[in-house]
Amino acid sequence: MALVAQVESMSSLSSDLFYDILRRLDGATLASAACTCAALRSISKEERLWENVCSSMWPSTNREDVKSLISSIGGFEKFYADCFPLIVNKEVPEFRWNDYLEYPEEWTEAEYYGDMDEFESISPSDFVSIVDIRYKDRTICSKVLWGIPNANGFNGWFSNCPFRIDLLTYARDDDHDGEVTLSVSDGLPQIASMERERKDGKLWQDLRNGLRLSWIVVNRKINQAANLSSWSPLGGQRHWPTDKDFLIRFGSILPAKDILPCQVVECILLMKFRVVHTEGEDVQTSLRLTELSMQLGDMEGAHVNGRNSLLVLKEALSCRRSKNYSEALESCHLYSKVQSELKEEKMRNESRLDRLCILSGIAAFVSFCYYFL
Repeated sequence: MALVAQVESMSSLSSDLFYDILRRLDGATLASAACTCAALRSISKEERLWENVCSSMWPSTNREDVKSLISSIGGFEKFYADCFPLIVNKEVPEFRWNDYLEYPEEWTEAEYYGDMDEFESISPSDFVSIVDIRYKDRTICSKVLWGIPNANGFNGWFSNCPFRIDLLTYARDDDHDGEVTLSVSDGLPQIASMERERKDGKLWQDLRNGLRLSWIVVNRKINQAANLSSWSPLGGQRHWPTDKDFLIRFGSILPAKDILPCQVVECILLMKFRVVHTEGEDVQTSLRLTELSMQLGDMEGAHVNGRNSLLVLKEALSCRRSKNYSEALESCHLYSKVQSELKEEKMRNESRLDRLCILSGIAAFVSFCYYFL
C-alpha cells in the first residue's frame, strides 16, 4: 500500500525536481525515462536537457556556431538521435569474381560519376565535420570544419582527384592551441624504449583500447547528420611508416548504390600518433597527433574521387543506423572479408596470367630454335 502511495504521489512532485533528475542522465537513459510516463516525456522534450547530453558526448557542440547549426537542422534531440547510433550496412554484395571483370573503359560515365543532375545540386560548402577524440573518457581534441577544403573549383580537378580531408590542416580548434598530445599524466603507460615497445606492444594496446573517435558529418541544405566513425578502432598498424608512428583506423561502410559499380564503399578515418619522448630520455612518455583524415575507398582499395565522394556522403546521411555496436562492427568485418576474397582471387588470376606468359615465351623460344636449327 505504501508503494502504491509513493507511485501515486509522483504527480505531486514538482517539474523542477524531475528536470533536476533528468539532467543528470546520459542520452540513452534519458530516452528510456521519457517512455515511462507522460510527465517525464513532456519534460524530456526540453532542448536544454539534450544540449547537455550532446555537450557531454561531443564537446565540440559547445561552440556557439555549432549550437546555431544544430538548432537550424532540428535541435539537439534530433541531433543526438541521428548521430549517437552507428551506421550499419549489411548490404555488402557477396564476392563474385565475374562482377569485377569489367575494365574501366567499358563503364559508362554514369557508372563512374552517378547522376549528373543530382551532383549539380550538391555543394561542398553544405557539409560540416564535427570531430571529437577521446582517450580513456577524456576529450583530447575537438575540431569543426566548415565545408570541404580546396573544393572551390569542384567542377574541375576536385571532381576527379582522390577525395581526402586532412582535419589537422584546415579545422579550427578552440579548445587546444597548437599540437594535440598525450602523456603519462593522461593515462599513457611508461615505455622505456621503442625496442621494448616492439616486443611487448604495451603502448599500442593501450592506444587501441583507450582511443575513441566521433566524426559527425552534417549537410546544412538537407538538414541531416550522421556519425561516420566506428567509435572504437577497427584496426591499425604499428611502427609505420617510421619506428615511432602508430596508425589507428576507424570508419564505416557506406552505401554507393547507383553511384559506383561496387555498390558500397569504406569510409576510412585515420588517426596517427608519433612518439615524442620515451622514459629513457629522462622525460615522461608522450605522443603527438600528426594525422587525422578521411578518405573513401572502393572494394578494390582505390580512393574514390571528389565527385562520387560527395554523392556517397549525401547518401550516407539517410542510411540505416543502430545503437548496437556489434552490428556496426559486423558490417565492417563483412566488407573486409569480401574485399580480401576479391584481392586473393585477383592475385590468383594474375599468377595464372604470369605463368601463361612464361609458358608462351618458352614455347615461342623453342619454336624459334627449332625453326632455325
